Amino acid sequence: MFRQVKSALFWYYLIKFRKRIILIVLLLIIALFANSIYADVVQYLTLKKKLEFLEIVLLAKWIIIIFNIVFSIYLLLTMFKKEEEKVPQKKKEKIKEKEKEKKDFFSSSEKFTEREKQFLHKKKLKTKADILVDK
Repeated sequence: MFRQVKSALFWYYLIKFRKRIILIVLLLIIALFANSIYADVVQYLTLKKKLEFLEIVLLAKWIIIIFNIVFSIYLLLTMFKKEEEKVPQKKKEKIKEKEKEKKDFFSSSEKFTEREKQFLHKKKLKTKADILVDK
């Protein structure tokens, strides 16, 4: 049973973060293949006897490798933080929408007198179903 739970969690997170995981895997593959690409470029430059470019190629190789590894680590570390930040933001948006609807309702209700507006602000009218649900 523990294996099933572990497998379910693995597949849940794999599907949930598939875009980010694919990006991380691609970055790490590029970092791994940077060495073989570097070997080919070095061989080409030695054949053409342009050895002055070897320093630039070596720096480019390490810049690519370090950038890919650091960016992959950053993506892994921020994978779960973004999920936590999204939830309160959605709630804030819903609250703002409700407040906006209330303001729109009371601003458009110019037909009401001051006494009626005060009544609408203070009292919350309940139907029989609301009263039964509260019990």
